[in-house]
Amino acid sequence: MITIVRTAQGKNSTLSHLYINGRFACYLLEDRIRDHKIAGITCIPEGTYLLKLNKLAGMNATYAGRYAKLHEGMVEIAGIPNFSLVFIHIGNYHTQTAGCPLTGSYWQLVDGDYRVLHSAAAYKEVYPMLLQAIKAGNDQVQVINKLIK
Repeated sequence: MITIVRTAQGKNSTLSHLYINGRFACYLLEDRIRDHKIAGITCIPEGTYLLKLNKLAGMNATYAGRYAKLHEGMVEIAGIPNFSLVFIHIGNYHTQTAGCPLTGSYWQLVDGDYRVLHSAAAYKEVYPMLLQAIKAGNDQVQVINKLIK
């Protein structure tokens, strides 16, 4: 089972934990949770979705070059109402998410918003685990809001 548990919300950002088979894998940074979707600045809604490898999207070429030894396609969270091409990828700030979860090894709260650090290191660590899970048929991700107030 792959789970994204949202734990904290900033002014424009949401901090989450990614669990793979019940084990903490990395932090994730997303846009803020909103009642109504705003293109590019709203995180995905709670629910259960399909994980798949997308080998056609534009980001795929960049990641194939940058992570040639491990890359087999972008990990896409598919089947999200009103969202498409949602990938787990690198980045540090909520302004870099475009509605996608960003990987991080650490996090900081700065001026009311979260950011993640050592994103590429976290991606290199978590990507093979996600790839293995998808190939083994463990291709569902559950997104849960458990915000600490």
